[in-house]
Amino acid sequence: MKSVLSKALVTAAIVLALAGCATTGASTGADAQSAASFDKNPYPSTYRPYPSSPTALVGATVFDGAGARIDNGVVLLSGGKVEAVGGPDLAVPAGYARIDATGRFVTPGIIDIHSHLGDYPSPAVEANSDGNEATSPTTPQVWAEHSVWPQDPGFTRALANGGITALQILPGSANLMGGRSVTLKNVPSRTVQGMKFPGAPYGMKMACGENPKRVYGAKGQMPSTRMGNFAVNRATWIKAVEYKRKRDAGKLETRDLAMETLVGALDGEILVHNHCYRADEMALVIDMAKEFGYRVAAFHHAVESYKIADLLKANGICSAVWADWWGFKMESYDGIPENAALLQNAGACVVIHSDDENGIQRLNQEAAKAQGDGRRMGIDIPDAQVIRWLTLNPATAMGIDKMTGSLAPGKMADVVLWNANPLSVYARPAMVWIDGAVMFDAADPRHRPVSDFELGQPGMGDVK
Repeated sequence: MKSVLSKALVTAAIVLALAGCATTGASTGADAQSAASFDKNPYPSTYRPYPSSPTALVGATVFDGAGARIDNGVVLLSGGKVEAVGGPDLAVPAGYARIDATGRFVTPGIIDIHSHLGDYPSPAVEANSDGNEATSPTTPQVWAEHSVWPQDPGFTRALANGGITALQILPGSANLMGGRSVTLKNVPSRTVQGMKFPGAPYGMKMACGENPKRVYGAKGQMPSTRMGNFAVNRATWIKAVEYKRKRDAGKLETRDLAMETLVGALDGEILVHNHCYRADEMALVIDMAKEFGYRVAAFHHAVESYKIADLLKANGICSAVWADWWGFKMESYDGIPENAALLQNAGACVVIHSDDENGIQRLNQEAAKAQGDGRRMGIDIPDAQVIRWLTLNPATAMGIDKMTGSLAPGKMADVVLWNANPLSVYARPAMVWIDGAVMFDAADPRHRPVSDFELGQPGMGDVK
């Protein structure tokens, strides 16, 4: 009897010890510290620039991306960086490959702030649909990069047809808090880490309005109304503020992936990108951001931004908009084609985005349409300023403007040589450089990247 009892006590002690390891180990000081000092970058960029050589673009009309125009300009690229930009008197050093760009135009690489390439790749079939984790109205724990398929043919088409050198991949808009975005360099790579823009901050996708209330209302759960949207958002931010308080006090016991993303936004390390259409909702979101201490970098789609342009300017929030999408759902009915021009006229930040695998190939034309609609109502916006909508402004809202977005010495040599004014319907990229490396050359088949997925598939090998 004594032997049986001893064995039972030993067994019980082992079970309790194992249970303690599984459930209470995080209460120790060392474990609490590890919960608070986790690796914030467990999937680091492995991007390395492709080989480049010193290059001079001579005789072009240069739009520097920051609002300036230089006629008969010279752009020098060296060591993967922009070395110098100037007029015809800028000397070309010996040893530079000289490209005669007379009659053509040079801009920084085009940046799309709102893309789903890789997460909703082509072919657009259910097996490839990886952009919306539509299982809960708040999923800040998911990261878009874990869905990105680097072989998406959309990447090479965006490069060749649209001059896209960098892009932000966002989760979809089914959820109030959809997860983290990732910024990519538009280069061929075997892995998403090989495309990740080095040093770019993460973004967090949020959505308000019809999408979340429709998706979850149809499931008979909250939110099913706009007031439900805000109630769920606020309740989740309250949890995040408490998580941050415990972290700051060194009292975290366990990690929470969702809270880590939200606290990153509260800390200003993760930039909030908010899908929102109506002006009244954008104003409410601004107040909610002030309530909890985060900042909205950009409202996306934002078809009613023109109604609150002064408020957006005062709060330093960009509007990432289409040129003329409207009417496809109720909250888009007050969209007007003059939206971008009215925002620009009010001094607010304008970005032209795609949210579309085809539109990303023609962002320059979309910007031109918005410019033309402004001109017809008496707002004349210079070409050089419109180019900024596609370059420095998105770079600023994405937190990469110190590295790219304009042709300034020391910045990444992300550059497009256009065969015509990029705001012309006839314009196409003639050459595209990323970090000084030629990634596309319309005149040289060796520089026309093709997705691995397309290789060997009849009719899919040529960039169209």
